[in-house]
Amino acid sequence: MNSQQVILFTLLILVFIFLIWGRWRYDLIAFTALLVALVVGVVPHEKAFAGFGHPATVIIALVLIVSRGLSNSGAIELLAQFVVKPARKLGVYIGIMSGFAAALSAVMNNVAALVLLMQIDLRAAGKAKRSPALTLMPLSFASILGGMVTLIGTPPNIVISQFRAEELGDAYRMFDFAPVGAICAVVGILFITTIGWRLIPHGFSEHNTTKELFDIEGYIAEVKIPESSRIVGKKVRELDDIAEDNDTVIIGLIRRGERLPGLARRVEIRGGDILVLEAHPDGIEGLVGSLGLEYIQKADRSSLMGQDLSLVEVIVPEGARVVGRSVLSMRLLYRHSITLLGVSRGGKRFTTRVRKLEIKTGDVLLLLGPTERLPEITNWLGCLPLAERGLQLIKRDKAGMAAIIFAAAIMLATMGFLYLPTALGCAAVLMVIFKIVPLRQVYDSVEWSVIVLLGSMIPIGAALADSGGTKLIADGIVTAASGFSPAIVLALLIAITMTLSDVMNNTATAIIAAPIAVDIANRLDVSPDPFLMGVAVAASCAFLTPIGHKNNTLIMGPGGYRFSDYWRMGLPLEIMIILVATPMILWVWPL
Repeated sequence: MNSQQVILFTLLILVFIFLIWGRWRYDLIAFTALLVALVVGVVPHEKAFAGFGHPATVIIALVLIVSRGLSNSGAIELLAQFVVKPARKLGVYIGIMSGFAAALSAVMNNVAALVLLMQIDLRAAGKAKRSPALTLMPLSFASILGGMVTLIGTPPNIVISQFRAEELGDAYRMFDFAPVGAICAVVGILFITTIGWRLIPHGFSEHNTTKELFDIEGYIAEVKIPESSRIVGKKVRELDDIAEDNDTVIIGLIRRGERLPGLARRVEIRGGDILVLEAHPDGIEGLVGSLGLEYIQKADRSSLMGQDLSLVEVIVPEGARVVGRSVLSMRLLYRHSITLLGVSRGGKRFTTRVRKLEIKTGDVLLLLGPTERLPEITNWLGCLPLAERGLQLIKRDKAGMAAIIFAAAIMLATMGFLYLPTALGCAAVLMVIFKIVPLRQVYDSVEWSVIVLLGSMIPIGAALADSGGTKLIADGIVTAASGFSPAIVLALLIAITMTLSDVMNNTATAIIAAPIAVDIANRLDVSPDPFLMGVAVAASCAFLTPIGHKNNTLIMGPGGYRFSDYWRMGLPLEIMIILVATPMILWVWPL
């Protein structure tokens, strides 16, 4: 072992230790390792930042932007309305949600897919009065499994594909991962649905999943019924079931500027009427989408059309400019294009129109307006913004456009008409042009910590391969399996890679394990494809800990999981994946 190999192995071992320790973020650890490698000279200066321009890095960034477009357009929400039924038996519900999560993860980044579905699952858990711990872990594992099916489903597949292009001259195509990945996903989901979820510890408290930050009781809000709405002609009481599905209560009806007496439950709804709701922000947004309602009056919409709108929650402190006044008297909409969508006042209901309501100290206001102006107006009102709760307006009218743009990009890349990064780049630009992804969200959509991780680890991984370090590891694995068939060596590589992925970032695992896979294949004088596919599967399957995959980390808090809870369902799932993936890989990608 030469000095360069010693330095690189020492550096990687330190990276491994610091990642397990978890005191510092993985991107800081990786970038520091790159700087150390540059200072000591094991990574050439001319290749220092080559990883940041690597196709894998670019593809991952573009996939995240396109995933944001699918989320913003409400395309996922529309599908979820037909899939998610909290009243189903738990096993059936988990099976349907897991299948939906896997399918979604196959066509968009699996972290983004989980974030979308986690909110739906938490809401369903609240309605069913059960702990979300029973469903969040199956949902996370299913989204990880679904990511293995396509090239863009998970970063390790992208890394492996681009590594093959560098080594063998041809990258894996969009659906080259599907034959093996789909079978692993199906088997894994069957296990999760029938046995896996029952292995989750039952000691979790039944906490209220609909509990909001700051214990806000709910807003009194007003939304308009357009002339074209499908609920025109119905009575208010006929909307109770849909309102309940969205955790919303209809507490009144306004017609021609006057609130009708009582709850107006027997009144027939007309176009132009305004419903008075009591709900949390996500409930208001859900009902607006379900019934095709409008946030603001048509007379006021012209000033907001075409702008990037956001929702923000602010609390009214003592001495604020707005105390003792109404937004109508302050002409907030006319002067600043800001609409007061709702008011929360300690759970109290009131009969005064929201825009005419005299604001009091301690009220929480839900404001709707142009994103760039909201901070300025919040400050002008003398209000204080609450902690970010991920509120956003879903552009449901853009769902079809977003789906067409995404499908066209995938089709053109799959058929070879466009290079995948080019196709995804075109999709991202079109989503910005058609205002599906506001320009400000382009940079917010990219998970920069992953970009820094990739950009830092790619040069280190390349240096390890160039120094002969990966060949040493490959020799060790082949020697350990001496006398056994290549199939056993493949299974061993999958198990080792899977173990690494459980304790360090799966993208970093793929970067390190990919050259080892090729060296093993060269040592055995067989095709490298089975071993590269083995790394792709194994790097994605991090089920034993909450730190190996970001999805597992995301569910830890909402699910109330402990570090030691993951292996109960994760260990048998990983063993099953090894047993299924090994023969499938050898069948689809012969030695």
